[in-house]
Amino acid sequence: MSASFTKSTARNIFYGGAVFFFLLFLALTVDTVQTLPKRDNRANLTEQVARGKKLWEVNNCIGCHTLLGEGAYFAPELGNVYQRRGPEFIKAWIKAQPTGAPGRRQMPNFHLNDAELDDLVAFLKYASEIDTNKWPPNIEG
Repeated sequence: MSASFTKSTARNIFYGGAVFFFLLFLALTVDTVQTLPKRDNRANLTEQVARGKKLWEVNNCIGCHTLLGEGAYFAPELGNVYQRRGPEFIKAWIKAQPTGAPGRRQMPNFHLNDAELDDLVAFLKYASEIDTNKWPPNIEG
């Protein structure tokens, strides 16, 4: 075996593999560049959504919740909460916190007014409309 596997054979395998994987990388890059604009959701980005994202950041919601898989795993995934529960449920849930149920983790009450709740719900609606390629894998996140 060692007589047929020479330095030049090893070099050819190395260079051939390097070229193959470089071409594969280029093909995947081109595919990504062509696919991402079709999944763009910026048309739905409004001032209300931007204010809702600001509330999300100021109140550190990602410190407990995940959004599209990113964040803490202390509380539920909120990337599809708008589709699962709807806007009125989200507003009522935020207003009712903390529930005081014994043995459960509690969300603090942030004392958001109706306009801020509408902004936050608009942000969660925007997040639910992002094409995540079927992520999260189950409906409850």
